[in-house]
Amino acid sequence: MSPAKKTGWAQLRVGLMAIIALVILGVLIFLLTGTQKLFADHVTVYTYLADSAALTVKAPVRINGILAGKISKVALSGETAPRRIIRIDMEIEKDFMDQIPVDSIAAISSENVLGAKFINIRKGQSNVKVQAGGEVQSLDTRDFDEIFQQGYALLTQLQGILKRVDAIVSLVEVGKGTIGKLLVDEELYNRIIAIVSEGQKITRAMSTPQGTIGKLLYEDTVINDFRASMAKVDSLLLGLQQGEGTAGKLLKDEALYAEFRGSVAELRQMVVDLNAGKGTAGKLLKSEELHNQIRGSLAKIDTIIDKINAGQGTIGQLMVNPQLYDTLTGVTGEMQQLIKDIRANPKKFLRIKLALF
Repeated sequence: MSPAKKTGWAQLRVGLMAIIALVILGVLIFLLTGTQKLFADHVTVYTYLADSAALTVKAPVRINGILAGKISKVALSGETAPRRIIRIDMEIEKDFMDQIPVDSIAAISSENVLGAKFINIRKGQSNVKVQAGGEVQSLDTRDFDEIFQQGYALLTQLQGILKRVDAIVSLVEVGKGTIGKLLVDEELYNRIIAIVSEGQKITRAMSTPQGTIGKLLYEDTVINDFRASMAKVDSLLLGLQQGEGTAGKLLKDEALYAEFRGSVAELRQMVVDLNAGKGTAGKLLKSEELHNQIRGSLAKIDTIIDKINAGQGTIGQLMVNPQLYDTLTGVTGEMQQLIKDIRANPKKFLRIKLALF
């Protein structure tokens, strides 16, 4: 063989080896990173949804959580039924087709609230299996959307709470607020220590028979006085039960009880008579004639008072006429002076002349 042919043959072998190495490398990469078997047979089944919920091609298809295939196509179906707007083409390994009864339900699932979405087929109980090119019934995706929205709202609220907690912690760290002062204020800390120390002193004083509380706890005299007081109270209660004293008679005397009932009955009868208009008080309450007479008398008194205020009549003149007032005042003064003179020299005013004819 010529050297040129040998060189060409060597280059061909090198090229073939490189191609084979690339194929083996691709197979290894597929086996290591792929989610499906390399030479497994696949069949296509379909499901319809109201919303794709951001499903993507090559997203996993699982049967009760077990990987069984992938999504090959997500497209509009062209139908108008609310739950058949989106058509999902699923490539399922042929070996898993026996695990998909016709009453199985396909639904969108997610690894977590923010995780990637996939189709999860919940296995049914029918003995009839879904065939290649058949349809798997779907679950309404609106439930999933509501769950996702609720999760997003929950995360938003949680974020707000964390911000508030962070603000509170920041205030505490700089010594603001009561808790912050408790943590960083040395003066407040010393005051608390002093209060605790005083409390310990009080506790120690109470544990010894000194002071009022200590005597109450340890001295028998206080206990004996308390027992004596309780004995007196017990004796008083016993006397009440036996009908002794005024309070005891009120509790035990049947005659006094009967008198009390009679008084209550009389008082009740009196109230009844008042309501019936009997007697003077009853007439005052019920008699229209007497009421009108009283109103008339009050009206006359009111008229007299108005006349007096206007200066009419003698009393009115006395109230409003200064000249009459001054005259009465002068007469009164002269009368007082006359009485004084009579008392001082009664003979001057009491002369008796006797004449004989």
